[in-house]
Amino acid sequence: MTIDRNIKVLVVDDYKTMTRIIRNLLKQIDFHDADEAADGHEALAKLRSGNFGLVISDWNMAPMTGLELLKEVRADARLKHLPFIMVTAESKTENVVAAKQAGVSNYIVKPFNAETLREKIEKVMAHV
Repeated sequence: MTIDRNIKVLVVDDYKTMTRIIRNLLKQIDFHDADEAADGHEALAKLRSGNFGLVISDWNMAPMTGLELLKEVRADARLKHLPFIMVTAESKTENVVAAKQAGVSNYIVKPFNAETLREKIEKVMAHV
């Protein structure tokens, strides 16, 4: 199966270092078109005006959490089919369940490497 590596990826994290790490990992696996947002509100604005093929969002952000962002995306008719990968430092069962109920495409627990990211992206893109 071939994955379109030319899709535009939006990386959402309020921690600049993490955004940079994820963008570097994306480059390592040949995804070169990445944009970033520092919080859920900025992410929503970009998603509504841009043409993104994938969202990779941190869970713990303020003022809008990754889960709230996910719910907004899923409630938006134009965005609801967008693959959405949640990144979190916690693998608490209730978080995973909440994200699944909200329609998350996949879940990555920090720390992770390029290979893990590639596998998760390939899994979600296979269902697009």
